[in-house]
Amino acid sequence: MSDIRTEAPAPEPEREAPSPAARLARFYETLTPASLASLGEFYAADARFKDPFNDVHGVPAIAQIFAHMFAALEQPRFVVTEQLAQHEQALLCWDFHFRMRRWRPRADHCIHGATLVRFDTQGRVIDHRDYWDAAELYEKFPLLGRLMRNLRKAVSVSKSIEG
Repeated sequence: MSDIRTEAPAPEPEREAPSPAARLARFYETLTPASLASLGEFYAADARFKDPFNDVHGVPAIAQIFAHMFAALEQPRFVVTEQLAQHEQALLCWDFHFRMRRWRPRADHCIHGATLVRFDTQGRVIDHRDYWDAAELYEKFPLLGRLMRNLRKAVSVSKSIEG
């Protein structure tokens, strides 16, 4: 009879936990109406959220902003294109893709922006500040869009350089 020896499988190497910035980026890239229930895992209870249209405090108010986004837009999604993290803060650059429900619902739109976040000691967001050009959104509407494009032309440096 032969003596068969089996070795225990080698333990898997420990994986380093993703950084708070990487966790947040993944959360945004997979954001759905159902995942809004887990917002408190990523944001501190008294977190501040500020963008060109909103300035709110607290997880329920932040969740309401995203719930409104899902109600007003068709297929909204974020693609994080870059992450820069240092200490307890990070900058996430992103493209926001969406379709409008009421106006030109088949047209795809994209707004480019960045989010500056600060994290608490548990890795949850305590301050979220979005930076994006609201004129990119305004330009997508018929009358307002024409006004914004004309205004952009009027104040553009390239026009005075070419002339």
